[in-house]
Amino acid sequence: MRCTYIYPTGHQIKKVFWTKTEVKDNGEYPDLSEDPEYSQRLQYLGDEQQNCTIRLSHVTLKDSHMYYFRFITDKDKWLGKSGVTLNVTDLQVESPERVTEGDSVNLRCKSSCALTDRATFIWYRNSQPLTERRDRNNELLLQSVRREDSGRYSCAVDGHTHISPAVQLNVMYPPRSVSVSISPSGVKVEGDSVTLNCISDSNPPAEISWIKGGTIVGSGRIYSISKISSDDSGEYKCKSINEHGEKYSDAVTLNVMYPPRNVSVSISPSGVIMEGDSVTLNCISDSNPPAEISWFKGKRNILQSGETYSITNIKSEASGDYHCSARNKHGSQTSAAVNVNIMYPPRSVSVLVSGSGVIVEGDSVTLKCISDSNPPAEISWIKGGTIVGSGRIYSISKISSDDSGEYKCKSINKHGEKYSDAVTLNVMYPPRNVSVSISPSGVIVEGDSVTLNCISDSNPPAEISWFKGKRKILQSGETYSITNIKSEASGDYHCSARNKHGSQTSAAVNVNIMYPPRSVSVLVSGSGVIVEGDSVTLNCISDSNPPAEICWIKGGTIVGSGRIYSISKISSDDSGEYKCKSINEHGEKYSDAVTLNAMYSPRNVSVSISPSGVIMEGDSVTLNCISDSNPPSLNFSWFKGGTIVGSGRIYSISKISSDDSGEYKCKSINEHGEKYSDAVTLNAMYPPRSVSVSISPSGVIVEGDSVTLNCISDSNPPAEISWFKGGTFVESGRIFSISKISSDDSGEYKCKSINEHGEKYSDNVTLNVFYSPRNVSVSISSSEVIVEGDSVTLNCISDSNPPALNFSWFKGGTTVGSGRIYNISKISSDDSGEYKCKSINKHGEKYSDNVTLNVMYPPRNVSVLMSGSGVIVEGDSVTLNCISDSNPPALNFSWFKENETSAVGSGQSFSALQSGRFYCQAHNQHGSQRSDAVTVTVHHRSSWHEVFGITVECGAIFILVIIIIIVILFIIKKRRSVKSEDLTEVPVIDPNTT
Repeated sequence: MRCTYIYPTGHQIKKVFWTKTEVKDNGEYPDLSEDPEYSQRLQYLGDEQQNCTIRLSHVTLKDSHMYYFRFITDKDKWLGKSGVTLNVTDLQVESPERVTEGDSVNLRCKSSCALTDRATFIWYRNSQPLTERRDRNNELLLQSVRREDSGRYSCAVDGHTHISPAVQLNVMYPPRSVSVSISPSGVKVEGDSVTLNCISDSNPPAEISWIKGGTIVGSGRIYSISKISSDDSGEYKCKSINEHGEKYSDAVTLNVMYPPRNVSVSISPSGVIMEGDSVTLNCISDSNPPAEISWFKGKRNILQSGETYSITNIKSEASGDYHCSARNKHGSQTSAAVNVNIMYPPRSVSVLVSGSGVIVEGDSVTLKCISDSNPPAEISWIKGGTIVGSGRIYSISKISSDDSGEYKCKSINKHGEKYSDAVTLNVMYPPRNVSVSISPSGVIVEGDSVTLNCISDSNPPAEISWFKGKRKILQSGETYSITNIKSEASGDYHCSARNKHGSQTSAAVNVNIMYPPRSVSVLVSGSGVIVEGDSVTLNCISDSNPPAEICWIKGGTIVGSGRIYSISKISSDDSGEYKCKSINEHGEKYSDAVTLNAMYSPRNVSVSISPSGVIMEGDSVTLNCISDSNPPSLNFSWFKGGTIVGSGRIYSISKISSDDSGEYKCKSINEHGEKYSDAVTLNAMYPPRSVSVSISPSGVIVEGDSVTLNCISDSNPPAEISWFKGGTFVESGRIFSISKISSDDSGEYKCKSINEHGEKYSDNVTLNVFYSPRNVSVSISSSEVIVEGDSVTLNCISDSNPPALNFSWFKGGTTVGSGRIYNISKISSDDSGEYKCKSINKHGEKYSDNVTLNVMYPPRNVSVLMSGSGVIVEGDSVTLNCISDSNPPALNFSWFKENETSAVGSGQSFSALQSGRFYCQAHNQHGSQRSDAVTVTVHHRSSWHEVFGITVECGAIFILVIIIIIVILFIIKKRRSVKSEDLTEVPVIDPNTT
């Protein structure tokens, strides 16, 4: 652009530059040579005297602008106010930025140059010609566009080297060819790191979700698992989704290998194992791949493999600790030992006596009971038929002859009992309690035969020697007999007893020949039955010389004296054998015994229960009525509560039930009276039954209420109660209370009743918690752009119980509809605005947040607003503004002169320089509309003003030559019509110059 300038004489030029704005930037105009867009293309060819010519290289359509020359002197600043307009013609490709696969696309090669009707267009994709395609018109139609059609398109006019700037055509398509790759490949071992990569072809690039089974586990193209575990095993697939569609990959399987773990041994059957049972040990192992199993007893390998180890007809020697070892190629693990304890009743029971040989009175003796049993037995010691001790050892310190006898031990555990053979303790001791008895006793009358008997207690038996006074009779043996005794035989006699353990001499007995009592008998007063409470008299009849003194003996006890013995109000304690003893100084004699048998009514009546201990429902139970009476009772009655339930001494209940529980007593009867026993209680135990749940309050439950669940259970003893929601334990105790219940508490509940005899679950009861609407929101059927004429559906989403059936729709504050769905068919811009819904059930209501409907529509009501009257003087310009209503606002405007097909301008404003009728066309992505035409009239004026001109080459050389000739002719004409002719732009003093 050629340029000259002049400045006042006496001024000194400080700076010259070009700018393209009349707006100051921080108090100064920007220098184009410092603008990056121009610094490499702008060359100043002038000087600082009067030449201000510049060269602008590689011009594009963006360089179309008004340019100004600026110079600064040491005294002021100047700007060429009218400036220079640069108009650049160019080729442009009009194309939609984004299209979807399958659409038809029309590309248009637009030029601001005037082209001939014969102009042929050449199209390029990615700088490569489209198969010699040359179109006479300026449109390229791509039918059913494919993703391969994506690229940068440009056009050219045949015969010209200039190619338009490239425009990107971006073909959108949904995901396809979705697959998953696993890295690393091969076997996955627990602890490895694994990466899944989702491979997907789509435009725009898809969002990726990862699904394991039916659950989303991650997002993003890469899904990584560090230190993978067996829980990560399963089928994975990815979902690729963009705005045009979605697609799932095929599932891939992660099979995570891991060594054995959680190795344990279970025993079947559980509980007590008896000798002879069959037992199975099961080795439980978690591994991948499945492990090989080996069995061990203690530290010894059983040399058997497999998950189970079975023992039939098990023996006690099979008792011990067992464990198994699980092994696969990734490792091994050994279970904890389980103890197999074989139970059996006592066997091989015997008694071992400490020491050996003779046991002498005063020794210490220990008896040891040897018994084999499992569990270890309890030991009892029996002498004769009497239990004398317990424990494996029975010790006797300082043994006496009373301890002599047969001993055996009884070994007993819960599985049985067994007696040992009897062993005999024979305690040796020296003679003792040596005495002499005279036979016959009493008065010895001359002529009688008398035998003295030496009584001696010893082991072994003693040898006996006899003495009269201090003289040894020289006779041995236990008896010393005198026949036809004479008075000279009177005197003191004693005996001496001796064995190897010692000796003892008896006290002396006096043999006095007298006439002792004889014919002693008892006479009982009255006759017949003696009943408790009667009075009884016994009379002792005795023949003796001298007369004898009488004493009365019951059993071996003296109970009275005198010839008469009376009992007033006789009792059962007085029953027994009575005899009298007649005695004088010469001897004594007993009568034969007479028996007193006092009759009485029942007493000490009681009930015994067999078996003792806990009684389970279904057991057999026997009640025995124990009674003391004379004569013995033969008539018994049984009562439960106050009701007779049976008779006889024994009352049996087979298969006892809870209905049989209660208090029982018996009544014992003989001819003298009757008596009741104290009551005994039968308490039949049984596991829980009839387990159920009651809910309080009944009826509808609303969020915030307090609810109580009560577990009703019949059991003996009373059961412990556990509560479950679904399959999860939540509480214990008969009552389960929920204060301020929420919807999270809805679900199925049951209780478990358990005692030591069993357990039982109730049926499920359902808590259905009602609540008012919440989480109310609005979804729009189309998440994409809504265009006028579309059908749009709004859906009111609400969470409530019971489900809300009443919905209202609001636009702004106005009700516009009801029901869950609100449809707008053929939507218009009037429907734009904020919408919300209200969800109502009988427990309350709630509004959703507002959602905005923004309805797009193409330009309409397009008109031209003209500044001024539309009448201009030649050389002036009038500004036309294009006004339009559209959503989104139109940003693309084209200006046309009526009856011309090519646009004469673009942009919302257009400066008209010539007469004519002009209209504008407004565009947005939804369409276009043209305005009515307005008229611009240009009037010629008498004088011409100076013009600062610029020419830009366009088209072929011949066009340029024609334009240059026209410009030259125009300049010559101007020079002839104006006296003062100068192409130099008159400097205008900057009003801001100081």
